[in-house]
Amino acid sequence: MLSKPTFFAFIIVAFEALFILQQWRHPIFHFLLLSYFFFAIKTYFLKSKQPRPVYLVDFSCYKPPSKCKVPFSSFIHHASMIEAFDTESVEFMAKTLVSSGLSQETYLPPALHCIPPKTHDRESINEAQMVLFPVMDELLSKTKLSPHDIDILIVNCSGFCPSPSLSSIIINKYSMKSDIKSYNLSGMGCSAGTIGVDLAQNLLKTHENKTAIVLSTEILSTGWYSGIEKPKLILNCVFRMGGAGILLSNKKQAENTSKYKLIHSLRTQRAYDDTAYYAVYREEDSRGILGVTFNKDLLQAVSETLRSHITLFGSQILPFTEQFFHVISILRKKLIDKSAEIYTPRFKTVVQHFCLPSSGKPLIREVAKGLNLNGRNIEPALMTLHRFGNQSSSSWWYELGYMEGKWRVKKGDKIWVLGLGTGIKCCSLVLECLRPIVEDDKESPWSCCIQQYPIQV
Repeated sequence: MLSKPTFFAFIIVAFEALFILQQWRHPIFHFLLLSYFFFAIKTYFLKSKQPRPVYLVDFSCYKPPSKCKVPFSSFIHHASMIEAFDTESVEFMAKTLVSSGLSQETYLPPALHCIPPKTHDRESINEAQMVLFPVMDELLSKTKLSPHDIDILIVNCSGFCPSPSLSSIIINKYSMKSDIKSYNLSGMGCSAGTIGVDLAQNLLKTHENKTAIVLSTEILSTGWYSGIEKPKLILNCVFRMGGAGILLSNKKQAENTSKYKLIHSLRTQRAYDDTAYYAVYREEDSRGILGVTFNKDLLQAVSETLRSHITLFGSQILPFTEQFFHVISILRKKLIDKSAEIYTPRFKTVVQHFCLPSSGKPLIREVAKGLNLNGRNIEPALMTLHRFGNQSSSSWWYELGYMEGKWRVKKGDKIWVLGLGTGIKCCSLVLECLRPIVEDDKESPWSCCIQQYPIQV
């Protein structure tokens, strides 16, 4: 079979022969023919240099065992038995739980069911294996792949960074090949799940015909705070067990087997700004006990970070009309009427579904207000928070699993996955559904309870 450049050359020679036979000797014919030839060759080589599309083949989410459930009454009862907490601390955690948006069905790892909680490295490694191994097994089973088929491995966990790394633990467990490209992301907060996918996408654009797995989790045994400072006690109340695995590929055959195609991504951060940098901060308290502080400026810092991120993101994906009305409203407010409202672009004109940060009800509703989203748009985030709690970097995939379980994702639909984490940093992904998602996933953590939702929270 002829290559395309050879085929173009053959066409040129054939037409030149025709011109000579027909005695078409005017220069314009030869000029047009050569112009076509150079245009065709340029188009071919430009197209050949473009990286293959990156596909999200499938994903899996971890469902903890029932023995790990922690009803509010059990949590408060155990907390009151821990000497590190005083009465005021226990009352604060009780109020935080009631207003958190969590249900009685969320999970904590076995180490945190002990009195006092076990927070040693060995317990954290046990928790990591408890979460990541089943997620990996399910993902390989779903996609019918062997561990030796994986070319790139990315593991993210913000608070726990052992040596050997979590990615090395996975490679050792599954005896992966020696030339696998492995990465371990830590200290990046809840946004690390989307950042991991963005990293995998960039690697797949560089390396052809490869397959990548991103594993996202947060190890709670390490993050438990045994002190009395209220801003640090919040983490104990709202963070819960969870983990997700995402398989991505740029192989040609992946187009026929994948659920989604990754069509856009954007990363921004505001670590240069002190307010954003210290909004969520891991530090020792006055007694030397390590914990994560959620400062009172958190919502303001999140709002400013999201505003700048969404403005840039909108300029890249929104139609011209939406951008035009937004810019005009800004100019009007600055130059004509300072009381005028700024036009909120309608992202729903290009995106049908939203996976939002599920860090808490106030944050979800703040994001919804900024994007002009309705109750149905934020339902996956609120229901994920209610059923599973704040699972940090893996929450978005539980939200996508919720939408699939409700059969809401149709072929051609676009999903905006908005990651938000400490720093503060943002990462947005846009996925396009390649086929109707209508199969019943018996392994999904939603499979036994999806019919109960949505509920009022």
